[in-house]
Amino acid sequence: MAQGRWGYGGELPPARFNMARYCLAHAAQATPDKIALIVVSDARMPAEAAERWSYRQLDRAVRQVAAGLRRLGLKPGARLLIRMGNTSDYALLFFGAIAAGCVPLPSSAQLTEEEATFLLADSGAEVLAVSAELAMAPPPGVQVLDPEAVAALRTASEPMDYADTAAEDPAFLIYTSGTTGRPKGVLHAQRSAWGRRPMYQGWYGIGPDDVILHAGAFNWTYTLGVGLTDPWANGATAVLYNGQRDVTVWPMLMAKFRATLFAAVPGLYRQILKYNDLRRFDLSSLRHGLTAGEALNAALLEQWRATTGKELYEALGMSECSTYVSSGPDTPVWPGSPGKPQAGRCIAALPVDGGEEPLPPGETGLLAVHRSDPGLMLGYWNRPEEEALVFRGDWFIGGDLVHFEPDGYMVYHGRNDDVMNAMGYRVSPLEVEHCLSQHPAVAEVAVTELAVRDGVSVIAAFVVPRDPDETDELDAAPLLAYTHEHLAAYKCPREIIFTDQLPRTANGKVRRRDLAQWRK
Repeated sequence: MAQGRWGYGGELPPARFNMARYCLAHAAQATPDKIALIVVSDARMPAEAAERWSYRQLDRAVRQVAAGLRRLGLKPGARLLIRMGNTSDYALLFFGAIAAGCVPLPSSAQLTEEEATFLLADSGAEVLAVSAELAMAPPPGVQVLDPEAVAALRTASEPMDYADTAAEDPAFLIYTSGTTGRPKGVLHAQRSAWGRRPMYQGWYGIGPDDVILHAGAFNWTYTLGVGLTDPWANGATAVLYNGQRDVTVWPMLMAKFRATLFAAVPGLYRQILKYNDLRRFDLSSLRHGLTAGEALNAALLEQWRATTGKELYEALGMSECSTYVSSGPDTPVWPGSPGKPQAGRCIAALPVDGGEEPLPPGETGLLAVHRSDPGLMLGYWNRPEEEALVFRGDWFIGGDLVHFEPDGYMVYHGRNDDVMNAMGYRVSPLEVEHCLSQHPAVAEVAVTELAVRDGVSVIAAFVVPRDPDETDELDAAPLLAYTHEHLAAYKCPREIIFTDQLPRTANGKVRRRDLAQWRK
């Protein structure tokens, strides 16, 4: 704990705590027949045709999956990589593993086999649960669960009780890009679900009568948290869509399932407004929208308000601690700011050059979360050298530059490092550069974000060709195709810019921040 007044101010979790039990057990007893989960595969089908799970059914299925995993020989702490499409089995596996005391590793269906193989090796996962369309050859010693085996987990076993885990025990492992060229595992504790409690009223204003429609895929922590964990912990109903990606389905789904809350990234709100006439849909049940993953543009906020008459509440967070700064029903939106620290959070701006004393209002520094926050990660998986870089005494520093206004509102000034934001995912330029540097036509490469219009940016790669005489004749298509062979789609550059040199410091280091002005 920090000295003096600094530290988490909310209620701390009990010493014995299981995240899956916290989310499901109470509602399974109190409101067993209430619908907990609706999975929609076709937005145009009648609402009653959607897949539905009551809290009683969900609680039993999760505990059956837990028993099935134990029967396979998985012991508490064992890792399980989930490489599946956007189905309810994904959610059941994730929460079932946690219920068993195992550690699920949710992965994106967009990852290439090469990327998934790295996660298996780096995490030491013992089991790979994989859907047919994402099948791959696992490393020796890794047990594979195909769709039939996954389904059997919840039908061939009597449900076990939730594992008697400690709040500090590992719950799940999520990989994210950082300042190195390889993704790193962020290990979260069972207490992480409890650490989300300040979000309930600080961002959502959530209650048991809410119906939450989340636009993300099951594998994303934004979806697993906002779309499943928090609705279930509050006895609400979660609605998720796993049909064809079509921006026109979202207002249809809001109206059809009487959603009270809708969650997405700002870019999707922009597309919804552009490609839909929202006046054609009955959105009277919707109280407000929720957005996170990237900064909310003030013009987009005003367009949403003017079109729907609803508010749009933003939150700022990170993979290491979910969201901790937000606006909400009790924190009015201040355009240009994601909001204030949620009740109980201990958040500060620390001097960029060092020191543990928070800066006064108005001074820009590095955004920091106190390590006593129950939502903060346990650490980086087998990366002690990276942990040493992000902890400063009792503070975790994520790399965002901010200042706080005297009334508590936070103003974001960008990253202090080169990490990019692609569709709500953090992407390291080093990872993209490493991929492109393997192409025989590339001598040097530097990657950054380029603004294409107000509030919208894309990943761009600046490439020095191996044969300088061909700079004017090179075709970007083969390089773009190469990245799609080796990287998830959201990590791939949208633009390749050929140049004869890269901007560098006097010491020879590439100045990524100058790349936007470095067009030939």
